[in-house]
Amino acid sequence: MDVTITPHRLEGSVTALPSKSMAHRLLILAALSQGITDFVCPSLSEDIRATLRCLKALGAPAMGTRDGLRMVPLTVGGVRHDARLDVGESGSTLRFLLPVAAALGQGATFVGHGRLAQRPLSPLDEQLEIHGVTLSERGRFPLAVSGTLEGGDFQLPGNVSSQFVSGLLMAAPLLADGARIAVSEPVESKGYIDLTVDALKAFGIHVDEHRETIDDHPVRVYQVPTGSRLVTPGLCTVEGDWSNAAFWLAAGALGPQPLSVTGLDQGSRQGDRAIMAALAMMGARMGRSSGIVAASRETLHGRDVDVSGIPDLVPPLAAVASVAQGTTRLAHAGRLRLKESDRLQTVSAALCALGGRARIEGDDLVIEGVNALGGGTVDAANDHRIAMMASICAAYATGPTTILGADCVSKSYPSFFDDFRALGGIAREEEA
Repeated sequence: MDVTITPHRLEGSVTALPSKSMAHRLLILAALSQGITDFVCPSLSEDIRATLRCLKALGAPAMGTRDGLRMVPLTVGGVRHDARLDVGESGSTLRFLLPVAAALGQGATFVGHGRLAQRPLSPLDEQLEIHGVTLSERGRFPLAVSGTLEGGDFQLPGNVSSQFVSGLLMAAPLLADGARIAVSEPVESKGYIDLTVDALKAFGIHVDEHRETIDDHPVRVYQVPTGSRLVTPGLCTVEGDWSNAAFWLAAGALGPQPLSVTGLDQGSRQGDRAIMAALAMMGARMGRSSGIVAASRETLHGRDVDVSGIPDLVPPLAAVASVAQGTTRLAHAGRLRLKESDRLQTVSAALCALGGRARIEGDDLVIEGVNALGGGTVDAANDHRIAMMASICAAYATGPTTILGADCVSKSYPSFFDDFRALGGIAREEEA
């Protein structure tokens, strides 16, 4: 589906979606726990549906309820042998469930789509193999897993995906010997590991976290002791999603009228809560009250922002930078090359297609602000965050914009264009 957007300012209020990051974690832990868990989670993205599909294949089905979902754990029906797990295009689902499936020890085959096979599994795969797991050839699907994951000491560098650490942490309560995961410092995207620690705490698992020095190098150690058991809290409410809310706050920073997002926890451990500080640093006027964050435009200035720990904020920040005075450098963004698209390339290409000025310098995205974007045609490149970025840019362009393949927003935000229109946006859908 293509979408053509006619410029019209956005204003008003929108409710944050449930956090995709937290929903993945809580659903997986609920499937592994003792007891049924009910979830307050009013909407589901394609990535969350992928996790639910895989958990059902393992033997933990979820049923819809008035407020969200009810998860029946594996302890009820037993783990299925040689399950086929279709992760769709969800990197989180694959990286979280790979160690979990290995810990269950019943064999599994993962299949996926899009660019997912090209996204790295190293060094997680090496750690799994050191601890008793056999994997088929990487870089392609199907990916077969056999053997049973053994506990003990795991070692990971801190400059790789935090999802590797989170997957091992969620598998740890299943391991007879527990797990001690040493991550070299500095740890990128540590906030997402903190989310996993919080999710485990909700299910009765205390993760001991401390610093050590190994071979003269500082490491952060996460330890789940032997004998840990996951026990359901009975009810889980999935907090609001800062990653998707960031696009609406960026839209507020672009427009003359405030735009607010409700249902956000300002004390959340989600790393993308940093959108508030980043937009304020660029000159946006930010307001906050209990559960509500608002943004509106003041004089915007280009800034240097280190995005190594917040890579998903690059698209909304790039949208604001495109019309900020001066130059913005979104630094240390190399991990964007490994997303649903090569986001360094696709963010730059989208802004240039709309009349902006962007270039790539090494692992940095450099954006020279212009007075206004003109509109044009943007290829979303099957990347939900490119489609959303282009949409908020298009609302404030001087001419219409057509976004090719805009239906990819369903990966994380199926109702994005409904909310866009509710805020005053004009978007016409067309069959591709």
